[in-house]
Order: sequence, then C-alpha cells, then structure tokens
Amino acid sequence: MGQTYDVIVVGVGGMGSATLYHLAKRGKKVLGLEQFDVPHEMGSSHGLTRIIRLAYYEDPSYVPLLRRAYQLWYQLEQEFGEQLFYQTGSLDIGVEASETFSGSLRSCEEHNLEHRVLTSEQMTQHYPGYRFPPATMAVFQPQGGLLVPEKCIQAHAHIAQHHGAALHTRERVQGWDVVVDGRVKVTTNQATYMTEKLVVCGGPWAYKLVPELAGKAVPERQVLIWLETKQPQWFVPQNFPVWNAQVDEGRYYGFPEFNPTGQTPGMKFGRWHHRDEICDPDTVDRDVHPEDEALLRDFAEKYFPDGAGKTLMMKTCMFTNTSDEHWILQTLPDMPQVAVAAGFSGHGFKMASVIGEIMADLAEDGQTRHDISLHQLARL
Repeated sequence: MGQTYDVIVVGVGGMGSATLYHLAKRGKKVLGLEQFDVPHEMGSSHGLTRIIRLAYYEDPSYVPLLRRAYQLWYQLEQEFGEQLFYQTGSLDIGVEASETFSGSLRSCEEHNLEHRVLTSEQMTQHYPGYRFPPATMAVFQPQGGLLVPEKCIQAHAHIAQHHGAALHTRERVQGWDVVVDGRVKVTTNQATYMTEKLVVCGGPWAYKLVPELAGKAVPERQVLIWLETKQPQWFVPQNFPVWNAQVDEGRYYGFPEFNPTGQTPGMKFGRWHHRDEICDPDTVDRDVHPEDEALLRDFAEKYFPDGAGKTLMMKTCMFTNTSDEHWILQTLPDMPQVAVAAGFSGHGFKMASVIGEIMADLAEDGQTRHDISLHQLARL
C-alpha cells in the first residue's frame, strides 16, 4: 500500500493541474496522477493557444465564472513570472438571429460588458483579414484574447509542487474503490494509494474512470490547422481578434498568428465538432487526413482568403461532449468523497483556473460559493 493523501487528483491537464494548485496552496497533502507527461499532446489541453472571452453566448451564467477566471489567471501570471494571457479582443460572428451573435450580445447586455456591434463591412474595415457576407454581424468584446495552454498547465503544476504537491507522471489509474472507513483506494499500474477525497479530471478518459459518466461525457476527435497568411500584417494579434463564427458550413473558431516563443506561425482555426467522430481516447485516430485538411481549407478560402496560404501544421485533439454542451462539476450523489470535472465540450479551458478552485472547494467542503447549478449530472 502506498502513501495516504488528503486528496488525489486524477488527470493533470488543464483542470487537474489547476485543482492540484488550489489544493496545495490550501495546505492539503495532495497527489496528482497523470498517465502521460505534464503537459502532453494526447488529450484536450494542447495546441499552443486557447480562446478566452467574457462575452459568452453559451449561457450568460458563465460570465461570473469568467470574471473569477480572469482574476485567477492574472494571479497565476504574477506567481509564475511569465505571460499566460494575451489580450486581442474577441469577435462572435453570425447573422443577427444566430446563437453566436445574439447570445453573445445578450450576455454583454445582461452583465454590462464593454462591447461594440459591427456589421460585416465594419468588421472588415477594422480587421481586413475577415471577409464575411453582408448579412453577418459581430459582437466585439475588447477583453477577449488567448491563453497559452501548455504554459498554463506548467505554471499550475510547478506552483503546486512548490507548495508541497506530489506529482506522478506516466502512471495510469486502473481503478478506485470507496473502502469501509469511507476513504478511497486508488490503484495504478505502479502502486496503490489511500485518500480522504478523490477528484477525477480525466478529460476524454473520464467515462472510463467514473462509470456514471458513460454515455454522458462522450469523446470526439477534433482537428486544428495552421495556415500561412498571404497578408501577415492583417493576422497579427493587434489586428486579428480571436473569433467564433456561425456560418452555413457550421461553427468555426480561430486565432491570430501567434509566435512569441518560436511556436509554429500561421492562422490557427478549427471547426466545432470537426467531422462528428465519436472516439475512444485510447484508440483515437491521431493522424490527419486529406479530408480533414479539405474541410478546413474550404472554409478559410471563403471567409479568410488572405489567410488561406499553404498548410503549415495540423494537430488532432479531443472534445469531451455532453448532450447540452454544458459541463459536469459535482461530487457523486452516493459518494460525496469523489468529485468529478468532465464534459467540457470544447469550451472549458478558458475557465480552468476557476474550475480548479471549484474542484478544490468540492474536495475540501463538498460545496462551493460559485454557481454550478447548470453543471449537475442529473440534468443529463
């Protein structure tokens, strides 16, 4: 039998590293178990950039969580001593009746967020890289921008270790059980541990770790592309906000050219639910194919013609989707010593900092001051 801990966190990606950080800073004896490296490219928290925005068409109730997330990202930057957030502004693009445009505008109005409404013509005047049809509208929100996900994970993990957290990489959890005294026994491919509380942040593997999530937190293959730009000055961060767009071809999202520390340049973007491929995270097709590239290039050539140069890089990752695309954040109904964060449906990383705080609250007290009523498993 291995050591005993106050809390074990399974999965040390975006959410798990933040949970480890908050628990360690609160003085808990905590262990993070990660089956790969920290960070790694096997799950959902890689790809060099992640969008963060205050305007939130998915549901206005996310905005208070976002405000706290921004505070915590700033705090983490100060502690880590490196920039993690880059402010570019954000654009939510669609026809006036679209969920992306109307929902974003509603969240701005409901929470009194600074914003501007732009016509398609105004959008192109301000940001020449964008070329959308005349009926298109956009909500510009100046506080949007991007996070550097790998560095965010490194920052959370590093500071957690500084505060005494143990971190075991390349150690895969094989199972866990609640034992007679109410503690949780966690078995890995290397050891067995005991803990008072367990937090599962398993990403696409969550349903394999928590049977209650089977069919409710469903992994999906996702592909991103980086394209060389024909007018590079139009696609730098100060001239090209991060964006979400709802168009006839589906919903897409993307980033400016971002190359502060030697990462691959190019305009990065992807299609939401790329080719609707449900997958098993252990056997997912991690290669990219001509069909993946064609789907993305067709979009770029239509809406970002000056950004649609040669393909520089493509990457696969995974979404883990719930049926309503809201998350699962709670302790298990019959096992209050086990808390789960899952089903982030492609839009969770921006709030990893506050999700870590929420999960630390649930592990410590079984409740949190944050409103997570939208994120209960029972709704599914």
